[in-house]
Amino acid sequence: MAWRIHDSVLRGEIDNRQRGFVRGKVWLNGHAEPVVLDLKGNACADLAGCLLTFENPGETIPMRTDARFDPLQRGTIGDLTASRKVRVPDVPFEEFFALRKAGQPAPEHMANCLYLEWFSDANGRVVIESHEFKLTISPPAWRLTPEEEQHRQQDAAEGFSGFVQKLSDTLEAVKHEPPEDKEWDEFDYEKFMREADARTDKYGELLDKYMDHPDRDRIIAKEMGWTWLEEALDDEDERQRRRKEAQTPGEGAESGEAEDEADEGEAKASAGEDDDPFDVDEMNRICAEAAEEPLVPDPLTEGVDWVRDEEGDVSHPLSLRVFNSSLDLWRRCKDLGLGKADDDDLCRLISDFQTTGAKLAGALDSLAYGRDVTEGPFIVARLKRALNYLHAAEAALERVTPKNLLPADLVASTRAELFAVREEILRLMEEFRGQK
Repeated sequence: MAWRIHDSVLRGEIDNRQRGFVRGKVWLNGHAEPVVLDLKGNACADLAGCLLTFENPGETIPMRTDARFDPLQRGTIGDLTASRKVRVPDVPFEEFFALRKAGQPAPEHMANCLYLEWFSDANGRVVIESHEFKLTISPPAWRLTPEEEQHRQQDAAEGFSGFVQKLSDTLEAVKHEPPEDKEWDEFDYEKFMREADARTDKYGELLDKYMDHPDRDRIIAKEMGWTWLEEALDDEDERQRRRKEAQTPGEGAESGEAEDEADEGEAKASAGEDDDPFDVDEMNRICAEAAEEPLVPDPLTEGVDWVRDEEGDVSHPLSLRVFNSSLDLWRRCKDLGLGKADDDDLCRLISDFQTTGAKLAGALDSLAYGRDVTEGPFIVARLKRALNYLHAAEAALERVTPKNLLPADLVASTRAELFAVREEILRLMEEFRGQK
């Protein structure tokens, strides 16, 4: 995964006044000394030949103490620009998200964004991205020629391709292909989820890089090896071409229409009257129908496999317990004037405890609709993941305790709660190990 360090950036400087080299420093919250950049390549046209200084006016988060981010960043430049276009909400994010979720217009505007990307020999892809930093850009000492810009784009593309290749190698290394007739156990599911993690990492990086590219879907399909999607996109392009030909006035229009009708008729015959696999209206209709008929939890297992929270949503008792406990801990810390930015170990305690609840929800919440919905070994494998985060939270609590950040009673109650949750996870793992 790429290192996205903008939340920890205090200030920095990027110097491309010498052709072919980008040097600079970045001051990070949690690092006593600035990170030094010594990179080959040139910035994009708006920053090429310039000295850029930037400052983060907002609140920052300390870099994790266990983050192995090399203080000397050597490597090559990706895209360095201060004019990347991004959409910025005009209302608080929670309100913006609620409006989008409700299908209502959400006010936003386009803004220039600072986007600094490089490929480090030590850390791989590193990105600093923000539309909120205060920037100062010197007059250019030189400007890119058309040939240099072409070379710059090629170098940036090769840098990202090399990064993606490393992700592909990781995915290939964890690929799990057991015999087709093998009955999977928890260890098979653990390997399967590691493969899924690697695939998700690769897809996420590709989506981040090519989100606004006109050929995004085709590029991602090729990089992911999704030949079925490439073929579907080819078919869609061909249908669009035939439609345009049929709509073109003049000689050959009638034959084009006949050809298009024949093509559509063949598609309908083979696809059950659905000639467009990317019909958004049809997808929305299916989703709306599913929302109108939500799944109903089994009334016989209420209180054991599911309960309702204050808003009436269905959750497993343990996942709801951890959600509430982690929220209570966060609120107690807030009342004490402590936030995640105040101490790295406290941040890890709260974050890992919250993540434990999310992992438990993924493992257990589907039990509300029947124990035959998910196989037992799969549940055990997912509970193991939750347990890993719980253990990390326990370790973080022991590092926080001698710092005297939290009162003794809160430390004691949190330790007892973490231990009790651990015992319940172990009990559930043992229970589902006997379920096929």
